[in-house]
This record gives sequence, C-alpha cells and structure tokens, in this order.
Amino acid sequence: MPENFFDERIAQTYDADAADRFAPAVVEATVGFLADLVGDGRALELAIGTGRVALALSRRGVEVHGIDLSPAMVDHLRAKPGAEAIGVTIGDVASTSVEGSFRLVYLVDNTIENLTTQDQQVACFANAARHLEPGGSFVIEVEVPPLQRLAPGETVRAFTVSPTRLGFDELDVATQRGVSHHYWTADARRERFSLPFRYVWPSELDLMARLAGMRLAERWGGWDRRPFTSDSTAHVSVWTTPDEVGSGPG
Repeated sequence: MPENFFDERIAQTYDADAADRFAPAVVEATVGFLADLVGDGRALELAIGTGRVALALSRRGVEVHGIDLSPAMVDHLRAKPGAEAIGVTIGDVASTSVEGSFRLVYLVDNTIENLTTQDQQVACFANAARHLEPGGSFVIEVEVPPLQRLAPGETVRAFTVSPTRLGFDELDVATQRGVSHHYWTADARRERFSLPFRYVWPSELDLMARLAGMRLAERWGGWDRRPFTSDSTAHVSVWTTPDEVGSGPG
C-alpha cells in the first residue's frame, strides 16, 4: 500500500494552501464537466481528500462516494456542510473496493502520480474499471510531464516562488520518478513537505486504460474543453468501458 503523506499537519492547512484550486470558477468548470458525464448515475472519486470536488458535485444532486488513504484528510471533509451525503472508504485507490457500480469514476489534480510505480498506476486503472458500469467513464486530470521546460542537464523545476512559499520538482528522467518539495512559512515557523511521485505520459495512460478494457473517448487541455495540443501543460482525459460486457475495448 502506498505511504500516506497527508497527515494532520498537511490536512489542517490543505484547503488554504490550495486556495487557487478552490476558486469557484475552477470548481464549477470541473464539476460541470463531470456532471455532464455522470448524468443521473453515481460517481466515485478516487483520492477524495477534503472534498473540494465531491461536495460541489453532490450539491448538484449526484450520489458521490469516495476512497482516500488519509484519515486526516477525510476528517476535514466530514466536518464540512453536506458531507453527510457522501460515503467515504479509507484505503488505497489502486486496490480498495466499494459496493456497487458507478457511471463515473474520477481522479483529479495530478493524483495518479502519487502512485509511485507503474504497477500501482496500472492497478488503479483496473480498479476504476471494476467499479464502472457498462458504458461508464473514468476521468483523470494530470499534468503533461514538464521535461521540455528543463534546460539540458537540469533536474529541478520551480513551480511556485513567492515571499511566503517555494515549490520545486526534482525529476529523474531515467525512472520517471520525482519529488515535489514545498517550503512555506506558517505562524512564524518554517514548514517543509516533500512528496514522491511518478510522472506519466498521455500515451502511457492510454495503454493502462486498454489493459483495463477501456478506450480513450476524449482528451482536452482543461476542464473547459479547450483543445489538447503540444503546448498543453495538463490534460483531462476520459476513457470508457464497453457498452456491453464482452464487446471489447474498441
């Protein structure tokens, strides 16, 4: 099972630290995209965290369940208005099962990379497929590996630089592994958080989906459905299960 890096120290300030992702316009674009896919069906969020997306989707009348490895993150979700409508299972998104089937399974905000081996990422796709009803959709939001923005020989890329916060990704192109380093000040204290990850290419994700019996249905450069191009820094991809059991991935 992957290590849980999101303990209470991280969970208690997670929403404030991710304020840009909690902006109403960002959440609305995300939830609007997902709501179009789920319709009147049920949704399962892998790595539900503190409920940024799940709560907004639930408020639209969608039945949402979640899986998360971190009890501390889930505790903060459960303290929020509307959380009583959302079921949560503590466990690993690559292997944990919940009861029933879903029209939509989704995994946002680069979290597929928190599974730090290819085997774990493949298992996550298989787990998503097991939970989907025929014709259901699996959605991932993830960065495009930023290697083209590294100068030859460099292995570190700054992604946040401000008077109160610094963020650097340390990348190893031989293993597709990295470590995301975060430094910030809080209550006159200096804090640090380092999170290992494995970056993954769009084509590699497509192969993982095919191994799980799914096929690529859509790929966009963002939740607003802007085109995905060679200049895109991230993508939102949708893979679907066959409409009928035994019909193959297409």
